[in-house]
Amino acid sequence: MDIAQLIIDKPDVGLFRVHRSAMTAQEIFQQERERIFNRSWLYVGHESEVAKPGEFRRRNVAGRPLIFIRGSDNNIRVLYNTCTHRGAMICVEDVGQATGFTCLYHAWRFNNKGELAGVPDEDGFGPCFDKAELGLKQPSRVEEYHGLYFVNYDANAESLESYLAPVRELIDLSLQSADVLGGWEVIQGTARYSLNANWKILVENSFDGYHLPSVHRTYLDYLTWRQKNKGIENPNPTGSDARDASSLKRTRSFAARNGHGGFLHRAEGRAIANPSPLWDDDTKKEVLRVKSELIAKFGEERARQMSEVSRSICIFPNFLFQDTQTGFRFRQIWPSAPDQIDVVQWDLVPRDEREDLRAARMEYSLAFLGPGGLATPDDAEALEACQRGFAASEMEWSDISRGMQREPQMNDELQMRAFWRQWHACLKGQKITSTDDWERSVPLTINLNA
Repeated sequence: MDIAQLIIDKPDVGLFRVHRSAMTAQEIFQQERERIFNRSWLYVGHESEVAKPGEFRRRNVAGRPLIFIRGSDNNIRVLYNTCTHRGAMICVEDVGQATGFTCLYHAWRFNNKGELAGVPDEDGFGPCFDKAELGLKQPSRVEEYHGLYFVNYDANAESLESYLAPVRELIDLSLQSADVLGGWEVIQGTARYSLNANWKILVENSFDGYHLPSVHRTYLDYLTWRQKNKGIENPNPTGSDARDASSLKRTRSFAARNGHGGFLHRAEGRAIANPSPLWDDDTKKEVLRVKSELIAKFGEERARQMSEVSRSICIFPNFLFQDTQTGFRFRQIWPSAPDQIDVVQWDLVPRDEREDLRAARMEYSLAFLGPGGLATPDDAEALEACQRGFAASEMEWSDISRGMQREPQMNDELQMRAFWRQWHACLKGQKITSTDDWERSVPLTINLNA
């Protein structure tokens, strides 16, 4: 099918549809690699993962083997994990600390700054041999925002700061919320799993509030049971099943330039710094103490946006920034085939958080989105069912029109449309600057006094 015909977008009549070949066709998968993943900012790692000189993490980003490392000069770098001699990967462990790397093939040695430090029989090379020229190379663009490191393989791409600009304020609210507790750090251990589904439907799922009451009924029933056991009447574990005016004031979806989008949710039970009624009195007291420090540092309105609002953001194309009731995590989705994806997930905690708060945070995180949690298997089954359903090629279109002609709600599909519009523009080699949906999605805040 012609790329230009893959999406039907008619805001005037509230119609948005995506042709299902976008989730099945090998030729589209190949174009995505070239026109999206080779030209977008892609997340590599968080500074806390390489906190000490010599610490490294091995990563694979859009098919390229990389080393994310802090050198002995204390500078963080992203280096191609390939020897400049014959190409062998020189870093063969996923995580560690090293003064350098020795290639297993011919024993060329590189220090932890990427410089070529030693070559066996160096005298055997001619006068043109230049060790300075043969150090490990970096991708065309490596940039950092508040400790988040990204790469872009397109030397002409806009800056990372500009790329993130439409959602930078939301990112800042989350990242600064741990300033009074020593900042955020990625905890040890990484969740990895694979699904037999197209990468784009997991992106949709990751910031979709519409599926929560149906797919995750077991988890919601579990939270309701816990609250009732605590004597809480009329429990509302998430507020995401918005059916009345009061609930709608607690939630909203948003869309932004560059295909970013997500939802905001006014939520109890965030360890920074809005206590859950399920927690004991001492834990609640500590949470409120942290909140008072945030107010003193940032002022009441900003501190409340930090502490009382959950933020689930997709940074186009494949990086999920999820600061929610169920913990703070980064999630990255990598397509390996039109119908296969690999998922990597990291959890973050404040460095100086008290143990009981951290325990409460991780309980929710593991119970919901851990590999064996109550959400991940449910989502896997739903998404793989979608992929199997796409085999009915006579059913050509998926409808993503919900909420197209009303004020954004968390259960609407505004954020998916932003993603798909950017996806479509990238495949066509175009740049989009405005849509009616974007105009209606600002400001990116929740009214906490409503």
